[in-house]
Amino acid sequence: MVFSSSLFLLYFLPVFLLFYYFSDVKYKNYVALAGSLFFYAWGAPDFIFIVIVSIVADFYAVNVMHRSKGRKKRLWVAFSILLNIGMLLYFKYANFFVENINLMVEAMGGKPAEWVKIALPIGISFFSFQKMTYAVDVYRKVHVPLKRVSDFALYILMFPQLIAGPIVRFNEVADQITDRRANENVDNRLTGFFRFALGLGKKVLIANVLGEYADTVFAMNPADMSTATAWMGVLAYAFQIYYDFAGYSDMAIGLGRMIGFDFLENFNNPYISQNISEFWRRWHISLGRWMRDYLYIPLGGNKVSMRRLYFNLWLVFLISGFWHGAAWNFVVWGAFHGFFLIADRLFLLKIYAAIGKYPAIIITFIITLVGWVLFRSETLTYALDFTARMFSFTPGSAVYISQKVWIILIIGSFFGFWAAFGNIEKWQMKLFAKKQKFSTILAMTASAIVLFIISLAAITSSGFNPFIYFRF
Repeated sequence: MVFSSSLFLLYFLPVFLLFYYFSDVKYKNYVALAGSLFFYAWGAPDFIFIVIVSIVADFYAVNVMHRSKGRKKRLWVAFSILLNIGMLLYFKYANFFVENINLMVEAMGGKPAEWVKIALPIGISFFSFQKMTYAVDVYRKVHVPLKRVSDFALYILMFPQLIAGPIVRFNEVADQITDRRANENVDNRLTGFFRFALGLGKKVLIANVLGEYADTVFAMNPADMSTATAWMGVLAYAFQIYYDFAGYSDMAIGLGRMIGFDFLENFNNPYISQNISEFWRRWHISLGRWMRDYLYIPLGGNKVSMRRLYFNLWLVFLISGFWHGAAWNFVVWGAFHGFFLIADRLFLLKIYAAIGKYPAIIITFIITLVGWVLFRSETLTYALDFTARMFSFTPGSAVYISQKVWIILIIGSFFGFWAAFGNIEKWQMKLFAKKQKFSTILAMTASAIVLFIISLAAITSSGFNPFIYFRF
């Protein structure tokens, strides 16, 4: 079940909110957990019991760890972390490892192993990271563990952010899990609905339209397409993935606010970045912060030699790429971004400073586009051929671009870059803030209703409605 579906918008969400709002405060967590369990089970009924067992195991392991000291404490936190890494390795990467080993065996004349492909539990990359966050935060004494296993299950399975984030760190919502009364008011529900409708519009009205065109281009053989078609295809995909993922984050933040949770921002106008380092401070912010605090800093952070620092940066982004998907193109995508992070520190930042803001934005965006080819392609070979076609400047087959696609691409480009001018970013921060004037809330609510109706109409009239990050 995805947020941009008639099933969710017309049935699940209204029924859930009805039960939630009319429940006594002491039952709200149970209602939210029941709704989240139903939401997950609807999309992945075969995996719900595995997820529940892992949640219970983590809860009691962390409780024992909290009461332990010394070596025993370290063993218990290691158990929790290894449990989650083990689940990721098995469910997400076992097929990848077996396939590559079989290729090596076949190349040496051997017989490949027989293997039944393992299905991927929905959202495993996100809830595994949150479970590890819980264990590490308690281990570091950032926050005490939760007292009820049902509260911990709600933290992990909370449906607004379960499928595609943002990755919610335990210490940032721990107190809200046990008491959200300060956040549960009409203003938050209305501004939350506005944020949800805004994200829904991004997803349905922009990402879906551009996604259909991008899929058509990436279904072509790169050798047959023109250079212009290759560029148009990756441009469409760049704005598709941005409005798809940022739209989902908006919806998650809005839903969270409607039921009393404060989720941190996950996107901040990433395409106005003047270098790749800045891009990763603006794109998928929750993942970047997670990688920094739970991987990069434990590796030594900036308190190491320059050679080790560069290696750590590259390693973190190599892992980040592999986290996104079990395929070589994702690994290379991570290494690609790691390379430019190092290049920024070595010399690129000086060049960008010399050429000025807008040329730096253009160069960074082009680098990002090449990265998106790696991310979107089914194989590494296809990605390399597609990239070669982008820079070969040769004629070839073209894909017809409808007037609708042109208009949406222009709109997507405008809102993708508009924060590079004036005080748009400050205005956005005010718009997304919790405290608003009464007149502003009325305008936001009216806008949200109109946007919701238009988006719902688009959903019912189109059969194309993917969520890019659904498979992660």
